[in-house]
Amino acid sequence: MSSPTLPPLTIVHVVFSSRLAGAERHAFDLAAAQAAAGHRVHVVSGGSPQLRRVTPEAVTHHALPFPLMRGARLAALVRRLGADICHGHLGPACKAVARCTSAIRIGTLHVGYKPHQHERLDGLICVNRDQWATLGTYLGAARVVYNWPPQPMNAPRGPRLREQLQLGGDQVLVGTVARLHRSKGVDLLIRAFAQYAPSHAALAILGEGPQERELRRLAGGHPRIHFLGFRDDVDVALADMDLFVSPSREEALPLAVLEAMRAGLPILATRTDGLQQLLAEAPATLVPVEDVTALGTALQARIRGLRLPGHAREVSRVRVMYDMGLYDRDIAVARIESFYRSLLPVEGQARRSGPSLDGSYA
Repeated sequence: MSSPTLPPLTIVHVVFSSRLAGAERHAFDLAAAQAAAGHRVHVVSGGSPQLRRVTPEAVTHHALPFPLMRGARLAALVRRLGADICHGHLGPACKAVARCTSAIRIGTLHVGYKPHQHERLDGLICVNRDQWATLGTYLGAARVVYNWPPQPMNAPRGPRLREQLQLGGDQVLVGTVARLHRSKGVDLLIRAFAQYAPSHAALAILGEGPQERELRRLAGGHPRIHFLGFRDDVDVALADMDLFVSPSREEALPLAVLEAMRAGLPILATRTDGLQQLLAEAPATLVPVEDVTALGTALQARIRGLRLPGHAREVSRVRVMYDMGLYDRDIAVARIESFYRSLLPVEGQARRSGPSLDGSYA
């Protein structure tokens, strides 16, 4: 909860995505936490039914469905709401937030710093230390606040994943959760799995996105590669997996990997900047980015090390204890609020401006 000595804030989060993926789930989970702390919280979307459906009960949803003059319309809405903070998530939202001069303008770097999207914002939240180090000539304030695994969504319970895929007890289930976009490298995983995975392994791909048709063609109807689309019950699905793979070409600090860590899954990942930081001290396997042979060889070894053909269902699955201390939701949400308040005008003084970088995480 907010300190009783500090007044609640009016916070507007802006998310113009059409689908719910990691950055969007982060934004909605942050909004829910801030509303629970007593703040007046709003979310502005482009009108996606999926995003409207997951808006927390205590958060007010607003739709700006057409791109034409969206920045000006957002600025008018933010002014009407009397917002203290306008917080953008992903590039299109951050560009629109820059127009909202009546509030403190914040952006979270879910991907990376791009001057044309972020340089006019008052403050930036970096989700890893490498991002903070690449801000260059950015003149606003910045702080490192690591992502956290969002709270599980209240999803309707259907068949468990292994039951849905009709897997036997001696079969290994490899899984990934990702937006189906080239940056996520799912094509690399499909190629590696098809070439190197033993016959007792199956691959579950959870997510949707613009590359789905291309990825299905690449899989070519492989009987052990399953496209399962978007799922509300990610935590339940992860509990049925034996190995989690993140084959990304670029990553900041992916929520899917944090959720896999929370589930205790063994992890195989590519050596992107964000994942190197996240998994530096963890018992995970890291391979070079965009190297199908290295990914496939490691995949084969990890699968064979998990369960051998012919083992009974009673054979224990491997579970890993990860140190999640740096990725605590309550601490991160409090740190974001502290960052907000550090940028608010002090009575009788102008709004803070100019460079102020804080790469620490305390």
